[in-house]
Amino acid sequence: MNLPIVAYGNRILKQKCIKIPENSQEVRDLITNMWETMENASGCGLSSSQIGNPLQLFIVDSCTIFENFDTEDQLVYFEKNDRGIHETFINANIIDYSAEIWEDYEGCLSIPGLSQKVKRSWAITIEYFDKDFNRQVKTFSGMTARVIQHEYDHTQGILYIDHLKPLTKKLMESKLKKIATGNINTGYGMKFS
Repeated sequence: MNLPIVAYGNRILKQKCIKIPENSQEVRDLITNMWETMENASGCGLSSSQIGNPLQLFIVDSCTIFENFDTEDQLVYFEKNDRGIHETFINANIIDYSAEIWEDYEGCLSIPGLSQKVKRSWAITIEYFDKDFNRQVKTFSGMTARVIQHEYDHTQGILYIDHLKPLTKKLMESKLKKIATGNINTGYGMKFS
């Protein structure tokens, strides 16, 4: 089921999400709906808080990013033999961040039409449960690590704009107000406060 995406300004986006206690059919249905919603919005990641459900759950599709990049960009944004991931993250916890930092543009389905450069670690190690509730501990790098960090932040009640310098955020204020009040057009359904 394709669900509306919660827009900037809704308090749920600033909440720290709660852990998922068990492998239930309800969670499996939610994951299916999240993939459909994200793909309909042409996104590369989505957290459950963005569809109004504050659980520690997010999905990442960096395969599509890899496929849409030309060969030169693939070499810049992805490590050798990395073709991206199509993965579900339940109760995730980033346990290590690389010292190497890089800056690149990020956007967000909850903040449509805006993007800014954000500093992130090049690589991370994360522990999580996959869609079948199997425990995983993996290291990701480049663009995949960036998308994971962005979505993980959502589970902590953090938006990418929270990483920006105060002046940069101030310059975005009028556009953010338009988003919060629903004064925008997107190609996907949204839910406003």
